[in-house]
Amino acid sequence: MDIQDLADIARQMVAPGKGIIAIDESNKTIKKRFDGVGIECTEDNRRAYREMLLTTPNLGDHISGAILYDETLRQSTKAGKRFVDVMAAAGILPGIKVDLGPVGLAGFPGEVVTEGLDGLRQRLKEYVSLGARFAKWRAVITIGEDMPSAACIDANCHALARYAALCQEAGIVPMVEPEVLMDGDHDIETCYDVTEATLRSLYNALYEHNVVLEGTILKASMVIAGKDCEEQADAEEVAEATLMCLRAAVPASVPGIVFLSGGQSDADATAHLNVMNQMGPHPWPLSFSYGRAMQSAALKLWARDIAGNIAAAQETVALRARENGLAALGKWSKELAA
Repeated sequence: MDIQDLADIARQMVAPGKGIIAIDESNKTIKKRFDGVGIECTEDNRRAYREMLLTTPNLGDHISGAILYDETLRQSTKAGKRFVDVMAAAGILPGIKVDLGPVGLAGFPGEVVTEGLDGLRQRLKEYVSLGARFAKWRAVITIGEDMPSAACIDANCHALARYAALCQEAGIVPMVEPEVLMDGDHDIETCYDVTEATLRSLYNALYEHNVVLEGTILKASMVIAGKDCEEQADAEEVAEATLMCLRAAVPASVPGIVFLSGGQSDADATAHLNVMNQMGPHPWPLSFSYGRAMQSAALKLWARDIAGNIAAAQETVALRARENGLAALGKWSKELAA
């Protein structure tokens, strides 16, 4: 696959009014979600839950792609149709989470670096054969006392660049995700400084590794105060700070930026995206790649009666997709949501 093909896929991922649903939770993470609603975390329950999400009627109207976990990419519906074929019929691109999660960064207590580069070339080849069109790698940046260190930022961005280069070699679009966590009591100005430093390091690393930016997607965290900060910015302040940071650090050649919800409420994640798009035009499309902010309400409904509440849960998924799709156009409103 040449770079033009990758660029075409990247543009499909941020098509107007569409975004990405993230259903790439590891088995350990999905167990926590299932435990919270009283569902046993068996392989069949995980399959049934992902089937409910991916077979939502008209999901492709507002969802351009879905990030899957290794297990999910290999699974099929109860009737035997591969999930990737269900997605293709709906016009939804299959994506795959390829990192193996964060581990402690030696020499820097409290900081982490993401693992998963060993054997990635071979894994990517298999994922492409299974139907994946894009991949995702998440780096974790924590704000705290004397954190993050420059070493932590650079180590994570170096790993993101190596991953991205391997993806493009394999003919798959890399989604690069340097998440600045909301954990802590830091203010929005501190988040801005850390986010800008991280993005500058990221794009320097991507350049050094000959990654073609036109064939990538940035999954970004919003510039927002820590969840324990006494002073929380309103939606306009979050939007202004995030846009200023992105304009300072992200090249215009990037085909699009999708935001993670990162612990925000469903409503806040949608409202912040909407306000940013109302402040456009921007050098890049701004859309969403939400996990919990797309799924949490549906999971609670589905868990009440796995067999009987599928339609109600799917209606909630479709509603969240539509609301966020409108926010990606700057056309969402609280009145419309009500």
